[in-house]
Formats: sequence, C-alpha cells, structure tokens
Amino acid sequence: MSFTLATWNINSVRLREGLVAKLMADEGPDVLCLQECKSPVDLIPVEQFRALGYHYMVARGQKGYNGVAIISKLPIADAGDRDFATLGHARHVAARLENGVVIHNCYVPAGGDIPDRALNLKFGQKLDFLTEMRDWFHGEKPSKAILVGDLNIAPREDDVWDHKALLKIVSHTPIEVEHFGAVMEAGGWTDVTRADIPAGKLYSWWSYRSPDWDAADKGRRLDHIWATGDIAKSAHSSRILRPVRGWLQPSDHAPVFATFDL
Repeated sequence: MSFTLATWNINSVRLREGLVAKLMADEGPDVLCLQECKSPVDLIPVEQFRALGYHYMVARGQKGYNGVAIISKLPIADAGDRDFATLGHARHVAARLENGVVIHNCYVPAGGDIPDRALNLKFGQKLDFLTEMRDWFHGEKPSKAILVGDLNIAPREDDVWDHKALLKIVSHTPIEVEHFGAVMEAGGWTDVTRADIPAGKLYSWWSYRSPDWDAADKGRRLDHIWATGDIAKSAHSSRILRPVRGWLQPSDHAPVFATFDL
C-alpha cells in the first residue's frame, strides 16, 4: 500500500476552504492533516472536500481556536485523542488506516513571546504539553505510527533563517529543542523530512509581519512528519510546498508532504 500524506496549519479551515480544495485538486494527497482549524467539527466544510474524493474525516474542534482534522480519501477510523497538559484544547487527534497504521495529528502550543515559564504561562504550558507527550510515548511505545503537525519548534540550526539570532526566540530556544528531542526519543520517532532532505535550510513557516516574506526568507521549519522506526524506511519523496505560502490570502504555513510504501 502506497499513500501520500500532507500536513498543513491552515489557520482557519472555513476561511481558507478554497485553498484546502485547491491543494486537494492540485496535489491529491491521500491523507491531509490540518491544524488550527478554528472551527467546531460540525462546521468544517466537508461537502467540497467530499466532492474531491475525501470522504473520510476524523477531527476535534472548538470555536475560533485550535482544532485538528485528518481528512482522507482512504478509509480511516477514529483512534482517539489526548488532552496534553490538561488545557482543554483541541490539539490532538488520531486515526487508523485499514493497514493498521495510526496517524497522530498534533498542534503543539506556540508558547507566547517570552521563553520563561515564570514570566509566561503559555511557555510553561508548551513545555508541559511536550513533557506529557514524552511520558505517553515512554509508557505506551508507539509502533506502525506516523506523527505529523505544527509542532511549533524548529529544532535544527538549518531549520531557521538565523540560528544565533533565534536562540532566545520562542520556537528555537535550547529548552524547547531539548523537549522536542525527548519526545522523539521516547517514541522512537524518525524525522522523515530530514531523513529525505538531510542538509540545507528548510522552512515551512514565514511570518505575516514580513512585508515580503519570499524575498526576506526569514522562515522556520515548524511543521513536521515523523514515523516510528519500524516504518520510517518506507517513507520517501518528502517536500515542502513553499509556493502555497504565496497563494491569495494564505496561511502563514506551507504544507509538508511525504509518501509511504507499506
């Protein structure tokens, strides 16, 4: 079984319904994982997606904030969710493919602007969220699993436009990178994107604040695709669709793709 999976922080699925449909029509991933849907599940605009062949969806939502959805051409079954750090947010959902592969779709908290949990509650929540992910994977070792999403951390020096300049900026601080690595180690996860593209600058997010995001190119790789060790070598053809960031009224994230032969 071969399937292509994409992950994309859409920054409102209802506002950008047309962009989702365009990606589906142009690229046709078998499974599309969306974060920051900002919609209750019953208001996600599924009819246009179904018309494009995406007949299956597993999602968790809330009004105006957060929200994660797995939308698929392939049959999927709901595999539950976790409320990491007990935030009461719709930030995780899992779905199981017919071949037994479990896909986890995660939206890790951004963490605010100050990288100090004593001064910034949101930063503490982010670290706690990652710690609980780590502990879960320690306790229930995942297998035949894929984890994707906006994890809001750019871990490597070449995952940001300027390593030294961003060391004290939330998303690239050493403590966040350490927590990120602990989650990966606990689950035996492989960074599929970097296994395919091992070197060089690579970004999936560019700030709306930049007057010319493309020319300035001050990006970060915040969006990830991981796989457990038992299936990681089946992954290939990783890519980030940078041009999508330039679509009309875009998300500030670009979709990340990988193909699995299982």
